[in-house]
Amino acid sequence: MGEAIYLITGVMASGKSTVAELLASKLVKGVHLRGDVFRRMIVTGREEMSAEPSAEAVRQLYLRYRLAVNAAKTYYENGFSVVLQDNYYGAELSYMMEQLKEYPVQLVVLCPNVDAINEREQLRGKVGYTGFTVEHLYSEFIRQTPKIGFWLDSSEQSPEQSVEDILLHFGKKEED
Repeated sequence: MGEAIYLITGVMASGKSTVAELLASKLVKGVHLRGDVFRRMIVTGREEMSAEPSAEAVRQLYLRYRLAVNAAKTYYENGFSVVLQDNYYGAELSYMMEQLKEYPVQLVVLCPNVDAINEREQLRGKVGYTGFTVEHLYSEFIRQTPKIGFWLDSSEQSPEQSVEDILLHFGKKEED
């Protein structure tokens, strides 16, 4: 079974980090690459994304995307399957797919319903929704994001069930 790059996206609190970590653990040589780590590496001068982002925030977002893609490619070229997860909304998802077009990409869009996202947001140890509501971001995500890849409504699923569905969808068996 060959290696792949699993690109996982969804709105904040959709379960990306949890599902990505678990999925990577099911692969023979799996890497969980959190795109957000590159944002957090900026110690001073970081511009946060918001409902009305500055030009610098957008520039830093695409810097983060480029760094994540380069890291994913490097791991893949060294024999690893990579589970790359971040927030890729609308045109940003198309941008990421274009950056990875030479690689075997398995795209997963986690799309639990708004009620599930609100519940998960309340249970998280961090606050992701500042400056906009879950409902607004969710509706914009659904409206703007290209309908490509495997869209998974994980509203009623455990992370383990979501990973099982992902592996089944892509014709993979657990490799642990």
